[in-house]
Amino acid sequence: MMVAHFILVHNNPDQLSRLVNRLSYQESVFFIHVDLKSNIQDFELALANNSNVYFIQKRVDIQWATYSMVEATVNGFKEIAASGLNIEYVNLLSAQDYPIKPLKEFHSFLNENPGKAFMHCLDVETEWTEAISRVKEYHFNHWNFPGKFKIQNLVNFILPNRKMPEGLIPVGRSQWFTITLKHVVFLIKRLETSPSLVKFFQYTWAPDELIFQTLLYNSSFKNDIVGNNLRYIDWSEGNKNPKMLNKEDFNSIIQSGKFFARKFAANDEVLDMIDKAL
Repeated sequence: MMVAHFILVHNNPDQLSRLVNRLSYQESVFFIHVDLKSNIQDFELALANNSNVYFIQKRVDIQWATYSMVEATVNGFKEIAASGLNIEYVNLLSAQDYPIKPLKEFHSFLNENPGKAFMHCLDVETEWTEAISRVKEYHFNHWNFPGKFKIQNLVNFILPNRKMPEGLIPVGRSQWFTITLKHVVFLIKRLETSPSLVKFFQYTWAPDELIFQTLLYNSSFKNDIVGNNLRYIDWSEGNKNPKMLNKEDFNSIIQSGKFFARKFAANDEVLDMIDKAL
């Protein structure tokens, strides 16, 4: 089974190189989106000895919690789908992720669960209620113009709550997931043919944590979804970003039963501990 690891990165080429080396297994290939703000040559140099690496050509200047993250992901999806490679699964990662089980087990797991989509799909209205404002209010963070947040507040004060287009049920949580190529192709076509969806999510806070899950959940692929994104992520600190994992988290990481964990700082001691354990 060919797995395409699609990795979003903006710094630390050496950390990316370490991740790619750890993920290399049989037919694995790598598609790398380097943030447009970063010097891609640094990353090309770091991975020069790996022939299974493809750099996404249509790069995006990614801004946190904006639609730019969706744009970068979709651009990568398009190049993966157009590659002509016999890819079955696409595994979306950041360069701050790391495998915490042997790659053989991950590939065996996918072989045993063909056609599934492993992603968080919490219902916004009942399970992930903190995200209700993301879909009901207008958010202007994707746009860059003076006074945008004052205008945003005024718009939300005057206008009624937004409603999901096409009566979609919003679901999501983590933006990181593992899905099949058929799911990727569906998502590409869905967004290409639904400008109203694109417009809606452009005014949504952190749409990358909602859009792909919502579109699959409200489609004929709903039954493919397994509500487990196979990743260990620690949200215990209650911040907008998850905890940076370190050696104190080692036992929890290894005992989690997940295949990947995030987020890690470059060259943190816990990465060496994970390597030794595996």
